[in-house]
Amino acid sequence: MADLLTERSQNILEAIVEDYISSAEPVGSRAISRKHNFNLSPASVRNVMADLEDMGLLCSPHTSAGRIPTGKGFQYYIDTLLEVRDLNQIEKKNLHNSYRFQNMKMEDIMQEVGRVLSGLSQYTGLVMAPKFISTVFRQIEFLRLSQGRLLMIYVSETGLVQNKVIEADPTLTTSDLEQIGNYLNSELNGLSIHEVRSKLKRELQEDQSHFDKLKKRALSLSCAALQDDVEDQLYVSGASLMLGQPEFSTPEQMQRMIQTLESKKNLIELLDRGQSAEGVQIFIGSESSHVDLSDCSLITSNFSNQKGAIGTLGVIGPVRMNYSQVVPIVDFTAQLVSRVLDREIE
Repeated sequence: MADLLTERSQNILEAIVEDYISSAEPVGSRAISRKHNFNLSPASVRNVMADLEDMGLLCSPHTSAGRIPTGKGFQYYIDTLLEVRDLNQIEKKNLHNSYRFQNMKMEDIMQEVGRVLSGLSQYTGLVMAPKFISTVFRQIEFLRLSQGRLLMIYVSETGLVQNKVIEADPTLTTSDLEQIGNYLNSELNGLSIHEVRSKLKRELQEDQSHFDKLKKRALSLSCAALQDDVEDQLYVSGASLMLGQPEFSTPEQMQRMIQTLESKKNLIELLDRGQSAEGVQIFIGSESSHVDLSDCSLITSNFSNQKGAIGTLGVIGPVRMNYSQVVPIVDFTAQLVSRVLDREIE
């Protein structure tokens, strides 16, 4: 595609995309000729715009004389024309100071990240905490709910808390549960959930005749609590900001957007797609298989700690998003959260 566009065509496409991002209105040839120093008449600009429309990069909404970029046009702009500058030291310091991580639990940190991302971008902030299987064991506790049912409280090394209700021997006393928790905390501390599962599997395959009663019960409880994955934790902030965008002004568009943001399963699947890649990823809904995001774009980046626990954060907004502004914010925030997970922030 890049080989098919002349420098003139690229310049005009870039101007149309950036003017449309700014105004949310179709862009006409006369406006391009007048606003940009291309030394081209409106007629010449119209000819180029017609070629870009034939290539599927622009379209004419309704009967308007102006053009707007298609999803394909935005994708070309992002892949070929978008210039993302690095934040300078003052901007990084200001962004750093936007976050208030002091004395926060990890869940609160995740919510704070989503809130600040939303506030800075004026779109919707998303944060997916590190997956259960990638976390490192620090502590486990069992609380009795009712006869035969326990609440497992699992705390990772980074402070993320997972809760799960499990079935258990109804004869277990509070003292038994405390001893089992102490034993598991001693035996499993510092292991990843993957390592914990391997250790439990090995010990379950051993001859348990020489195990004492406490260890047998501990193995049974820990297998029930830690063998299955816990539901991913997703934090969504600023969903209402999306409804103020011109793209979602009709009741039908509003309803579709609300359904998209309420469908945590779809959002988690989208965020999962970016976990296999490094750096900032940009997904344009209309150019992907996710029909629910046909009017939106998603900018994501991963964060991790030295133990390898990976989560994802990002911003979801209209396709007409200010990418040059949002991309460096997402990128720097991911780096910042990675340092938080390693407790490197003073």
